[in-house]
Amino acid sequence: MLRQTLTGALVFAIVGMTALAGCQSEQRPVRSSQVRTDQNRRAQMERPQEPRPAPAAAAAPRRDGVICTTMYYPTGDPATSAVKLEKCVPSEVRMNAPFTYDITVTNNSNNELTGVVVTDQPENGLRITGSDPRGQGAGSGLHTWALGTLAPKGSQRIRVNATAPTEGTVGSCATVTYASSLCATIPVVSPKLRLTKTGPSSVLACDDIVYQFEVTNTGTGSLPDVKITDALPNGLASADGGRNLTFNAGTLNAGQSKRFTGRAKASRPGRYENRAAAAGGGLNVQSGTVVTVVRQPVLTISKSCPGTQYIGKSVNYEMQISNTGDGEAREVVVTDTLANGLEFMSASDGGRFANGVVTWNLGTLAPRATKTVTLRAMPSGADTYVNNVSARGYCAKAVTDSCSTKVTGIPAILLEVVDIEDPVRVGEVETYVITITNQGSAPDTNIAIVCTLESYQAYESSSGPTTAAVRGNIVTFTPLGTLGPKEKATYRVKAKSVRAGDVRFKVSMNSDMLTRPVEETESTHLYE
Repeated sequence: MLRQTLTGALVFAIVGMTALAGCQSEQRPVRSSQVRTDQNRRAQMERPQEPRPAPAAAAAPRRDGVICTTMYYPTGDPATSAVKLEKCVPSEVRMNAPFTYDITVTNNSNNELTGVVVTDQPENGLRITGSDPRGQGAGSGLHTWALGTLAPKGSQRIRVNATAPTEGTVGSCATVTYASSLCATIPVVSPKLRLTKTGPSSVLACDDIVYQFEVTNTGTGSLPDVKITDALPNGLASADGGRNLTFNAGTLNAGQSKRFTGRAKASRPGRYENRAAAAGGGLNVQSGTVVTVVRQPVLTISKSCPGTQYIGKSVNYEMQISNTGDGEAREVVVTDTLANGLEFMSASDGGRFANGVVTWNLGTLAPRATKTVTLRAMPSGADTYVNNVSARGYCAKAVTDSCSTKVTGIPAILLEVVDIEDPVRVGEVETYVITITNQGSAPDTNIAIVCTLESYQAYESSSGPTTAAVRGNIVTFTPLGTLGPKEKATYRVKAKSVRAGDVRFKVSMNSDMLTRPVEETESTHLYE
């Protein structure tokens, strides 16, 4: 620190009662008391300066009965001086009457001045009775005002109360001292580096792992050439296939943060953990560890349906979809393609049919969750129908399954027996008509007809699609090879009435599709 003390004197004289004697100029000799005072003051400074010539006082303009005198220190030039000292006194005063005068000190520079001290030495009997601000000293002795610090272009006025005890001329000499310091400061900074890394706790195997990085200078001062490096663990790679994510943050000022986003891709499901590092300005830090589990949804599907079904009956299909993986299967869609000849009837769980395909949108299937949907369709005829179903979902491999149903017809043979004449006179012939009808949807084969006559009647003749053999009172027709759906076959048996009675004509029918015979009787009244 450079400390400088500059001293100057401002002198004024007051003509008591009648006349103004004027202010002393720079040619006025400096009194020994003043010299001693200045010398003592200079001895107290940190770096005493050699005495300098007192600056010249400016002219004393008159304004409203007040005379003002101005001096500039240390050069006397307002353009190059640091301090302006001005004293304004009345043009005349009455003896023993109180009066006031002002001393104003102004910092003429653009720098702060410290240690500013103003002194005023009364002469020729002038007595100082008080001041604002209050100073040190009494009566006709030296008065001192320690004003402390003056801001750039700042001023401080001292209002002095005084009296003149004798007629004539009184006065005082004012001086100002100050310290001017040239200081240089060197900032001491302490930059600090902080790095945070965040990422998802889990992702699906087909998703990118998005990491967020934030590097911050939490200290003071700047950090140059800050770089972030994230060494990816085995199984992870950057978008360009590299093993590192790197970011150049440049210079970080105090309190400044910069954010970066990095993406990595997993080559396989699993648990991945690592931390990033940042370096710059000789500092190195690491982030906390980030753990991300990469999960994989795995879909399975199974389809069930009846192996056989009859014509005219619907076929019910059941599809079971499961997620056996450890990641959720999103946007799961199941599609079932109906085989040709199947007519859509209904579907569960909002299944929609369009263009031969039934579609279910199942949404998200959690790990180890299962969903079952059903479908009902009607076959158009006998055939083997193969139905295919598939399931797909986001990040899950598509899966398929199928099942087949053999649709066949079922025969349903109706046996009817009627007599043509009833009642019948003994000796006359009764004709029995036997009709078999296949009411089913499939042909029946080897249809055998056996007729039994009671002793009241005797066999006369028979006709039909096959020949008959007669043994006693039993008429057996050769089996009919096949009878298609909705087809009919008619047999006739004629029997002669041999004695009166209430008789029963019995017919028994069997076939390949029947597990036991179907029997039908017809009653006939024979009379004499």
